[in-house]
Amino acid sequence: MPTPTAPFHVRLAPWLAALVATLALWSCGGSDDPAAPLDPKLLAEGRQVFRFDTFGDEAQWTDTLRLHEVIETAVSPATALAVGLKVDVEALPQAVQDALKAGQVDLGSPATTLALLKLDAVVGVKGEVETVNGVDRLRKVGITCALCHSTVDDSFAKGIGRRLDGWPNRDLDPGAIISLSPVLDAKAKAVYQSWGKGKYDPRFNLDGLSKPVVIPPAFGLAGVGKITLTGDGDDIAYWNRYVAVTQMGGQGTFDEPRLNLHVVHGSTDLVSAKLPALQAYQLSLAAPAPPPGSFDTAAAARGQALFMGKAQCATCHAGSAFTDANAMLHPPSASMVEPENPSYAARSATKMYRTAPLPGAWSHAPYFHDGSAATLEDVVSTYNQRQQLQLSPDEVRDVAQYLRSL
Repeated sequence: MPTPTAPFHVRLAPWLAALVATLALWSCGGSDDPAAPLDPKLLAEGRQVFRFDTFGDEAQWTDTLRLHEVIETAVSPATALAVGLKVDVEALPQAVQDALKAGQVDLGSPATTLALLKLDAVVGVKGEVETVNGVDRLRKVGITCALCHSTVDDSFAKGIGRRLDGWPNRDLDPGAIISLSPVLDAKAKAVYQSWGKGKYDPRFNLDGLSKPVVIPPAFGLAGVGKITLTGDGDDIAYWNRYVAVTQMGGQGTFDEPRLNLHVVHGSTDLVSAKLPALQAYQLSLAAPAPPPGSFDTAAAARGQALFMGKAQCATCHAGSAFTDANAMLHPPSASMVEPENPSYAARSATKMYRTAPLPGAWSHAPYFHDGSAATLEDVVSTYNQRQQLQLSPDEVRDVAQYLRSL
């Protein structure tokens, strides 16, 4: 935990970092039996936690970061959509939907943002709005898991649609949002603004180093034991607790002796009791099937044979989830991103990486933990070069088509 003498932006970061609270899902503990039945009541409770529970983090986002002041006065729906925030169309009354379609809603006014918060329509953001003398005032603001690990299907308009829980919000610019806080100095703002869309550093608040990684998907986790990029915990409780407490500023405790961490927020635990339901819901989120016609079936068939053979992909990407994470982790030298400075693995508890699951890979470009591969073809090409696989250009394309089919 940062010491009192750490730089101001580092001391604040347990709450600043919270914008990707849903990074909790990086290590949502998996189940050894993905076919095990899930309790519908527990799933419903978990969905509520995932979408709407802040674990009591409003005090940090409101009292410490004062982001409610910025939102109330300067964040219009147009601004919010520009930094990747999403609107749940199913939370909007029909009259509001009709007014939006008719162009009768002022998307340039912060007052409209407050109206959306009153409706619980901003995905992953909870606001307490009070009407005083006919004027809405934002009294508190907090965030939830859904902020980064939900997006929408754009069925109504760009950034407005039905929720897609578990999909990483690669449009979200967490650093840009954090940098709006009026308590940050110019140096801290510059760091956050450098991260870019779809990336976040969940270690920055602990070590002061900045190396953002892509927001990962939170679907297709059933049967996967090591969920985080670095496999730090064996179950969902580990990483969900880590994020809820050390990143969101939620009320609870997190301990990690391997990193010499002991973080306590508040005197009442608002995290632990919610972890079982949250895990159940997360494990119920299946990877999305590829859209019809989105890949070449003949090429994918050829690619599957290469995947299992010449390309050597199945050496690590094994089993129904296409990962060996339940059995082992890998040294940094096995990563297509390493060597990097700072090394993300070196900052973790394991100092290792896990093999990423592949189902639904078509839906969440860019790839590798630093986002350096723009397409699946780039992924295969990188392995081809680094591992000297001697795949031809056509074979690279075929393997990429197979990955799109998963």
